[in-house]
Amino acid sequence: MFTLQIEHGIKDFGMWKAAFDRDPVNRARSGVVAHRIGRPVGDSHYVVVELDFTERGQAEKLLANLQDNVWNSPAASPALNGAPLTRIMESES
Repeated sequence: MFTLQIEHGIKDFGMWKAAFDRDPVNRARSGVVAHRIGRPVGDSHYVVVELDFTERGQAEKLLANLQDNVWNSPAASPALNGAPLTRIMESES
């Protein structure tokens, strides 16, 4: 299992969540099998998103899509505040 972890500042959680729910990258078609959204305690202007994949290449491809088509578009990511921090992690079980 591979997880694309994304962390970034946001201007407003409701606005950010609405954009996430519009799903501009079609997570299911991109290979996402599960996702989690977390916010640090005491920081309502920051989110951590984890997207799970069965294959590393799927995570890499979705990350490139986010970088090229979502994060640089104010219409697609209106609540983004700053550059996202990303990493792809492999689960060890």
